[in-house]
Amino acid sequence: MTTYHFIGIKGTGMSALAQILHDSGEKVQGSDVDKKFFTQEALEEKNIPIFPFSESNIKQEYTVIAGNAFSEDHIEIQEAKKQGCTFYRYHEFLGEWLKQFTSIAVTGAHGKTSTTGLLAHVLDESFPISYLIGDGTGNGHVDSKYFVFEACEYRRHFLSYEPDYAIITNIDFDHPDYFTSLEDVVDAFQSMADKVKKCIVACGDDEELQKIHTKVPVIYYGFSATNDFQAQNVKETERGTEFDVFVRNTYYDTFTIPMFGNHNILNALAVIAICHYEGIQAEDIKKLYSFKGVKRRFSEKKVGEQVIIDDYAHHPREITATIDSARKKYPGKQVVAIFQPHTFTRTKMFLQEFAESLSEADAVYLCDIFGSAREESGQLSINDLQDLIPDSFLLELEHAEVLQVYKNSVLIFMGAGDIQKFQKAYEDTLKSPTNK
Repeated sequence: MTTYHFIGIKGTGMSALAQILHDSGEKVQGSDVDKKFFTQEALEEKNIPIFPFSESNIKQEYTVIAGNAFSEDHIEIQEAKKQGCTFYRYHEFLGEWLKQFTSIAVTGAHGKTSTTGLLAHVLDESFPISYLIGDGTGNGHVDSKYFVFEACEYRRHFLSYEPDYAIITNIDFDHPDYFTSLEDVVDAFQSMADKVKKCIVACGDDEELQKIHTKVPVIYYGFSATNDFQAQNVKETERGTEFDVFVRNTYYDTFTIPMFGNHNILNALAVIAICHYEGIQAEDIKKLYSFKGVKRRFSEKKVGEQVIIDDYAHHPREITATIDSARKKYPGKQVVAIFQPHTFTRTKMFLQEFAESLSEADAVYLCDIFGSAREESGQLSINDLQDLIPDSFLLELEHAEVLQVYKNSVLIFMGAGDIQKFQKAYEDTLKSPTNK
């Protein structure tokens, strides 16, 4: 038996994949930087060893899987090649691994992680399954019937997969450091759709998705009457959102999800459609209601009168959806957006749209732009965004206590970088003796 060594094991996809291999009885280890990431807790719980980067981690008999964030000149990648190890990039290995199961890829510009989590939850209630969620959660089972996984469009990595089924939530322009235009993104999704073997479940309300031509059947879901699966009679309750589902204009059943906002209804419809196609009974699909959510997607806690939410929203459409969810769930509270832009290229490309989506909050605080491993600096600063949002403020880590003035409010910390450090700094001010 080989040992699987993961270069960059704390990455969200990498962490999840390492857990799947471990749960499937494989020997797994990995390496990464010292910095603490929210993904490492699950690895530590499963006693998967994590080492600092070093050439000495690599042995000839290992199968080495490298995260996509690392270039070919990384010391461990160089060492693996030198020693002639079996070597894969993350998406290449995943493309091979999923061939042993009935695989369901979940892709789209927005909503991938939440939809993958929701589908995994429902199937896991009825079958032994394996799943890989983009929040760093992975679960393997030796007798898996299904393999549910998140498939990312960035750098067209999802073209490494040939899934049996695919859910496509939407198509939107994002990752401007790679994609040149919306047409380029549509082209990537078209190529992905060409690789699906049995059936595609797609959001029929999305104009760009309507442009995709497929060789396999497509089931459309959404709010408009032209969809195969349509949501009607939406009611918001204290417990969540209730809606009726019509299948080809015939009433099917009523479902409840513990979330708010139209985007969450659409995600649930995608799950209902694929489960229905696979012959799963409505009573089993209704287990949607007990879904506990995925990490960093509207993750909330209450402190006194305040509700503090951690969310991964890093695109204007996602910010709008998150603020909308907060308004629907807490109609009597003020909504305060605390946003950290992710990457200079995205901030520059969507500067005006970020300003418009954030302006839907009652108050806006901005944190410095988070560069990524791919780009350390850019030609603009957070002040460029602040200039477009009247009455917005810059939030400094050392002065997070300014947020205490929003007593009966929802504070949403949003971003794909390290926005959590601002949330932690704020929560620490609530614990300080001067605040007692």
